[in-house]
Amino acid sequence: MRPFFAMLVAVCIPFAAFAVDKPNLVIINMDDMGYADIAPFGSKINRTPNLDKLAAEGRKLTCFYAAPVCSPSRAALMTGCYPKRCLPIVHVLFPEWGTGLNPSEITIAELLKQQGYTTACIGKWHLGDQPEFLPTRQGFDRYFGLPYSNDMGPGEDGVKSNFGDKLPEAKGKGQPPLPLMRQETVVKRVLAEDQTQLVEMYTKEAIQFMRDNKEKPFFLYLAHSAVHFPIYPGKAFQKKNAHGYYSDWVEESDWSVGQVMDAIRELGLGEKTFVFFTSDNGGTQRAKNTPLKGFKDSTWEGGMRVPAIAWWPGKIPAGTSCGEVCGMMDIMPTFVKIAGGEAPKDRTIDGADIWPLISGAEGAKTPHDTFYYYRGFKLEAVRSGPWKLHLAKTELYNLDSDIGEAANVAAANEDVVAKIKVLAEKMKDDLGLDGIGPGCRPLGKVDNPKPLIGYDGKVREGLEPKTP
Repeated sequence: MRPFFAMLVAVCIPFAAFAVDKPNLVIINMDDMGYADIAPFGSKINRTPNLDKLAAEGRKLTCFYAAPVCSPSRAALMTGCYPKRCLPIVHVLFPEWGTGLNPSEITIAELLKQQGYTTACIGKWHLGDQPEFLPTRQGFDRYFGLPYSNDMGPGEDGVKSNFGDKLPEAKGKGQPPLPLMRQETVVKRVLAEDQTQLVEMYTKEAIQFMRDNKEKPFFLYLAHSAVHFPIYPGKAFQKKNAHGYYSDWVEESDWSVGQVMDAIRELGLGEKTFVFFTSDNGGTQRAKNTPLKGFKDSTWEGGMRVPAIAWWPGKIPAGTSCGEVCGMMDIMPTFVKIAGGEAPKDRTIDGADIWPLISGAEGAKTPHDTFYYYRGFKLEAVRSGPWKLHLAKTELYNLDSDIGEAANVAAANEDVVAKIKVLAEKMKDDLGLDGIGPGCRPLGKVDNPKPLIGYDGKVREGLEPKTP
């Protein structure tokens, strides 16, 4: 027995040590937060002490790209691909649609589960609302939140107007009621009062998940509905900022980050937890995107460049920043590599492991010599090095010297324009310049889609809360 026992110990110890070494992984993803909505990225009007601390203890990524709108950005995060490759849609997904992220896509959650992680999605999903597309079908052990944006519902429920506004009367069929979900069960119909509680509810749920799983590696995807329209700050934050309810909600979001970080420290997990904070797209006109040009739903820098902060004590250099090109599609391959796994090799993955950039490795450079700015199906701009060419009107900008895209220098740099146009043409036989290219993978589709809560207010059969 002794030789067998010795052999068993020799085999098991490496695996045990490997499991212990796996860090916890946390993504905090805001909704529609502008580049300069928080103090670490230049805000002068919003008080964000917790994000100030996160940046002081971590590393800012100042050239981090998402997508122009919600669903595509989240698809990139989940799959490590350009959004058009894995979720070829014109804009965003809506309630009761029969399409979503294809179940055949391999998500970050599925890959981390293979490495022994417990996984949770808390907050906004927006990759399909039919049961076949929910987070629980894409690798998440735990789900609590909204299946799509907080403005997608009937106006009389308060989802089409901001806090304090008079609720409009019902007009026509509209959209089905907005559901709050736990796993694949509808918990309740979301009304105006509920909207003011979303940040607090999500935060408490996230902290409880970490407490429940503190003894084993976990992956937490905390996807806030804040600060997306309609604007509903919690009661404790209303009218605290002189600049209005939007700023109040930014500040409540900062409070949430502080609560999550405090919990990580209190649980003794600080040295083995990697936290990544960002936003799903550029800010709307309520936001501050300074010094960037443009807003959400555009391929100007203000539509796609978002604030990003990486934190992991002892692993990420404190109080530093990185201006290399990276983005949402790099999160999956980076997190999976940190966890000891690999990105799928049976399909195209556009993202790359950016840990060298995040960790401040000497000489680390962007893995993206060329970056493509898609808005829906259409390729609208291409970046190569510091040069960004908007294709429609042949506008060229040097982002190193003109981050605000103010001076079109195409006429003085015809060689650069010609080079980037060649790079754009390379996408013709991959994702396509417009429409569906050969490199686009199929959408997930279901027959006879139904709302999660019917227009009559009844919860869809099979999704009702379970009785004990």
